[in-house]
Amino acid sequence: MKTWPRISSGRLAANAAGKLIAAGVALINVVLPGFAVAGSALPKGFVYLRDIDPAIVQDIRYAGYHNFVGRPIRGYLAPECILSEPAAKALEAVQKKLTEKKLSLIVWDCYRPKRAVDDFLHWSKDPTRSEMKAEFYPNTDKQKLFALGYLATRSAHSRGSTVDLGIVPAAFSSVPRPDPAPPLKACTSPKGERFEDGTIDFGTGYDCLDALASTSNAGVGDAALRNRQMLKSTMLDAGFRPYAREWWHFELVDEPFRGDGFDFEVSASPSQAERSTH
Repeated sequence: MKTWPRISSGRLAANAAGKLIAAGVALINVVLPGFAVAGSALPKGFVYLRDIDPAIVQDIRYAGYHNFVGRPIRGYLAPECILSEPAAKALEAVQKKLTEKKLSLIVWDCYRPKRAVDDFLHWSKDPTRSEMKAEFYPNTDKQKLFALGYLATRSAHSRGSTVDLGIVPAAFSSVPRPDPAPPLKACTSPKGERFEDGTIDFGTGYDCLDALASTSNAGVGDAALRNRQMLKSTMLDAGFRPYAREWWHFELVDEPFRGDGFDFEVSASPSQAERSTH
């Protein structure tokens, strides 16, 4: 009679686990074909900006409470700038030019999940939530933010090559934190009176949903207007197009991804997570 080799229960469990893992990887490749090989944190073609240029300051507003909604936005699990690789490389080139002038970029929003865009839409339809109006849209009807072009039902940010940014002095080291005590300061107030975000004077704060935020609005004064034009020309030279209503908003002209965009969550980069554990 033929005898079969004895297989331990541990080996049987290991074999079964291996098959389950293999099946799971196969399923991921079928259901999510746009994503990189298992183990990679981002879809193929995307990078963490800090891995391209860690010198660029990041103050990702939608991952926290200091934004026009007043809470973290859906899809933002970490204050991290994620971009398509060409967009990140273009910002690296901008940063090098600004460094020569003893200046630096500061980014407030980069890739934005589609679920975050939906979150904005739902918020805009809720008249009971206007906690941050006094700072971010003091002169604007909340229900008209989409109609006025400050928000969009399909955001270019979701394609991964659009960024909201400004310029800070090169010596800028830490992102200021808002005072939790009221009252809020209107983003349309002069520099020194509105929230101090560390930037050179651009005439308004970031995400100021107001006509004063239009790039060519002369109402901000000569110095702020010159700074806006300097930012605009620098970004144009790097291959970005501006948005007339928001001096901080720029889209990469030759963006690699088209269509409606992506909906993966904004998570911490592996390198950042590793540093935070040490």
